[in-house]
Amino acid sequence: MEGRKVTGWAARDSSAILSPYSFHLRKTGPEDVLFKVLYCGVDHSDLHQLKNEIHSATYPLVAGHEVVGEVMEVGSEVKKFNIGDIVGVGCIVGSCGECWCCKTNKEQYCSKMVFTYNAINNDGSFTQGGFSSAMVVHQNYVVNIPENLAPEQAAPLLCAGVTAFSPLKQFINSDEVIRAGILGLGGVGHLGVLIAKAMGHHVTVISSSDKKKHEALTDLGADCFLVSSNHDEMEKSLNSLDYILDTIPVSHQLQTYLPLLKVEGKIFIVGAAPEPLQFGASGLILGKKTISGSFIGSIEETQEILDFWVEKGLKTMIEVVKMDYINRAFERMVKNDVRYRFVLDVAGSDLEVSSGEETGGMGSVVITDNVHLVPPEIVIITEHHYQPSPESVIERMRVGSD
Repeated sequence: MEGRKVTGWAARDSSAILSPYSFHLRKTGPEDVLFKVLYCGVDHSDLHQLKNEIHSATYPLVAGHEVVGEVMEVGSEVKKFNIGDIVGVGCIVGSCGECWCCKTNKEQYCSKMVFTYNAINNDGSFTQGGFSSAMVVHQNYVVNIPENLAPEQAAPLLCAGVTAFSPLKQFINSDEVIRAGILGLGGVGHLGVLIAKAMGHHVTVISSSDKKKHEALTDLGADCFLVSSNHDEMEKSLNSLDYILDTIPVSHQLQTYLPLLKVEGKIFIVGAAPEPLQFGASGLILGKKTISGSFIGSIEETQEILDFWVEKGLKTMIEVVKMDYINRAFERMVKNDVRYRFVLDVAGSDLEVSSGEETGGMGSVVITDNVHLVPPEIVIITEHHYQPSPESVIERMRVGSD
């Protein structure tokens, strides 16, 4: 049954160009929380999904899975939240609740897990994400945002933060100094550095060039910086790390990094690269090394990283932008031109109008159930407005028509 009508920004096809889109939420159930979206983080996997590169996409598609909002309505059986609470939702909004994974706080691995967007809810409704004015989510998949954590600061922790935290929490309170490697210094990587340092680890950032050396060492507090394309530096670092958190979301050679691990060292893969990763078996066998994956974190771990962030007094490094900047934000994210995470100021944006970028500069449209209706601003800490070049408009029109 349909609930209230809301507005989001959706992709209509695999060009992944977003524009205003109106749709209906599902009706608020007895255990559901309805909240107004305040902020939403922007993740690499959002773009992969919108481009139909991971999981088959159903369009129109509203992305966004680092969602912070204010509770506006609660179902009759909701006990965890009250109207006015500031809450968060990450990558999943449902699971079976009965399997071993669900009963051991590993619901993100449930075979019936429901993604925050591009999935089917248990009631048969289609899920749309946080690039929208409001959401309805079952109370079991909602977390509390601590009072002394700013909502825009909290947003990246709901996916990127817990993605780094979940595999690393096993090292909390270790009696020995843990030597950590963080591979990639983007949205997840920079949080990995902050988390590992807060846990007391000796942290080496690994990157393909020295462009980010200063910020890694000075801004984030890493202990060492290793350039993977520098043969001499890599030779000196052989067998030096207890683990590597691999955050790179594109194809890369794991074989390059395996020799950096000590005996019984581990690589945790958390970057959702759409292409297969390559490595040789001997690199694992000769050293009893392990390659493992880790998918986001549980709801319990999501609450833990939020509380950990406050306890350690940590700060996410973000650029806050308006919704009508999202297409430009994706372009910059692909070029690694963000330090380090875009966060959309959803509540502070006029979701029903845009700069016209996605329509070739010819004015914006709002689409409701395939019907075209009517016709901006950008803020990134300091205010400026984006105007697409004619070349970028032509290229987008070409890609969209391929």
